[in-house]
Amino acid sequence: MTDFAIAADGLTKRYGGEPAVEDLSLSVPPGTVYGFLGPNGAGKTTTMRMLVTLTEPTAGTAEVAGVPITDRSRLTQRIGYLPADPPVFDELTAWEQLRHVARLHGIPDERADERIEALLDRFDLLADADRPIASYSTGMTRKVGIIAALFHDPDVVLLDEPTSGLDPRAARTVRDTIADLVTQEMTVFLSTHILPAVDELADTVGVIDDGTLVAEAPPAELKARANESPDLETAFLEITDERDAKGAERADGRTPETGGREAERSSKNA
Repeated sequence: MTDFAIAADGLTKRYGGEPAVEDLSLSVPPGTVYGFLGPNGAGKTTTMRMLVTLTEPTAGTAEVAGVPITDRSRLTQRIGYLPADPPVFDELTAWEQLRHVARLHGIPDERADERIEALLDRFDLLADADRPIASYSTGMTRKVGIIAALFHDPDVVLLDEPTSGLDPRAARTVRDTIADLVTQEMTVFLSTHILPAVDELADTVGVIDDGTLVAEAPPAELKARANESPDLETAFLEITDERDAKGAERADGRTPETGGREAERSSKNA
């Protein structure tokens, strides 16, 4: 599995016997962007939490950046993670928060300060660097979380809704930053509901629904499969709608064929 930046085999998580993620296998090459899509509650966040060691799988194995997810101390030095709610200390300033992150990764203060200044400037936060994070907007706090996830130049970064709460200019900065990271051979695992961003950035897209990976292909191939869809959003809706329809058929014990025959019999009896 070490030839891949992310490799999962049969990754499963159940809560009280109910599957949140079921038998998920992934092989993500290094230096690529993997777009991870799915409806709310499909298992995206659970998958990411398993990959970053915050949730223990019920079954299956995975490696990220060549490190088994059972080796948390080593893995955390090789990855970056932005959850939906960035883990920041509200009483700290942005500068202090990032200094804290740098020290956790053993980065000397002088080198850290240069990087902090450059990244805060890139995300238009430098003028607010000495304000407590408690005074920041949601979008500003998310920017600090993004910088913290990228600060130590991880081999793999997992981003959960990185542009949520950002204005269009800041969202563009995030997309440009992701594109730059990949040219530096960093691997990005990107979960977002902003499908045009995935269409623009992703080398491969995986679609998860009800905890199961139901489609995986480059964006152009997914669009071609979905009746030559003009955009990824339409393709995504068609893929998930088709699965929902099949699930409904199984629930009432009918296949498309049996449903048709029952309708025909009803018509004749009418």
